[in-house]
Amino acid sequence: MSGIFSQLLQPVKLLTPLNGFRTFSCTASLNHIVKLTRLRVVDNSNLGKQAMLDGKPPRCIHVYKKTGIGTIGDKVLVAIKGLKRKALIVGVKGKKQDAFVPRFDSNNIVLLDDHGNPAGTRVLVPIPSRLRGRGEFSKIIAISSRFV
Repeated sequence: MSGIFSQLLQPVKLLTPLNGFRTFSCTASLNHIVKLTRLRVVDNSNLGKQAMLDGKPPRCIHVYKKTGIGTIGDKVLVAIKGLKRKALIVGVKGKKQDAFVPRFDSNNIVLLDDHGNPAGTRVLVPIPSRLRGRGEFSKIIAISSRFV
């Protein structure tokens, strides 16, 4: 069991250089999620663990919101390992945010199944306490142990 967690903590492998250039993004971090944003799965679901170990993080392909911009507490559709899955945003990378909204180092999501239940049984990182007041996230609150 400890071998899996030690592999998760390893740095993500960079893609091979193409035409002598590195293949990573140099754009500034945003305070929201849009299409094609790379995300990090923070629950212990098998699909999420395998995608992160392979170095192919999921990407957002749709935000279930009128504006198309997702923040903490919004649902998104992600492409992960060639499959489409729904997910809930529990952390957004950014520089400046509203008061009393925690700032994260990565864009964190929790994968959901077809019925809206969490795919994993544990959340591995602290989640924002502002999600506690909303009833639709009660199952995610129940499987998480730390709040910010």
